[in-house]
Amino acid sequence: MTKLSVNINKIATLRNARGGNSPDLIEFAKKIQIFGAQGITVHPRPDERHIRYSDVYQLSPIVNTEFNIEGNPNEKFIKMVLEIKPTQVTLVPDGINDITSSSGWDTIKNESFLTEIVDEFKRNKIRTSIFLNPETKFIENLHKIDPDRIELYTEDYAVNYKQGNYAAIGPYVECAELLNQLNIGINAGHDLSLNNIEFFKKKINNLLEVSIGHALITESLFLGIEAVVKSYLQKLS
Repeated sequence: MTKLSVNINKIATLRNARGGNSPDLIEFAKKIQIFGAQGITVHPRPDERHIRYSDVYQLSPIVNTEFNIEGNPNEKFIKMVLEIKPTQVTLVPDGINDITSSSGWDTIKNESFLTEIVDEFKRNKIRTSIFLNPETKFIENLHKIDPDRIELYTEDYAVNYKQGNYAAIGPYVECAELLNQLNIGINAGHDLSLNNIEFFKKKINNLLEVSIGHALITESLFLGIEAVVKSYLQKLS
């Protein structure tokens, strides 16, 4: 079974928009695990516009499934990951002002940098994953960098799937085949949803984990709002 790790950044965004502690990020993380998710993902950014670094430290002792910390490996990020020692760290080359992750690593240009970072985390027994575009040229040198896993960046697939272009899965299948040959685990994330996840899962052999946040929270609003509205009406009647 492919594991589901729920990215709770959007819960933090909602909290931060109002101030205070509602919704309570810690309680949401607890409930998500109770409901059956096999992991919690967070992606703190330098401006802390959603998940704060303090949140990550507070979440650490209550995540009893898999804890996945994503981010650009700057000095502050590396320090935090080494102190917390999560199940997995996912390296993402996002810029300071990026709204969301928009591209994977160029492993050719960044080979020595990534090798050094991956080695540091692996020495500390932290599973390492690298965020990659579905291009085989960025996979061919991974035996030198030696990550445990990669996370395929799935926005292009999601956009094309919505338009009915199912052939867009092709590059992901090709990358998955090469990764399986190299014995590197396969994760995936970004814009995966209830609409497109099943097709992706069926086509990608040995998909170990998906990390889903924005779509899952948006779908939860639609699938859960009826019950909440009815509860308010009942209490007001």
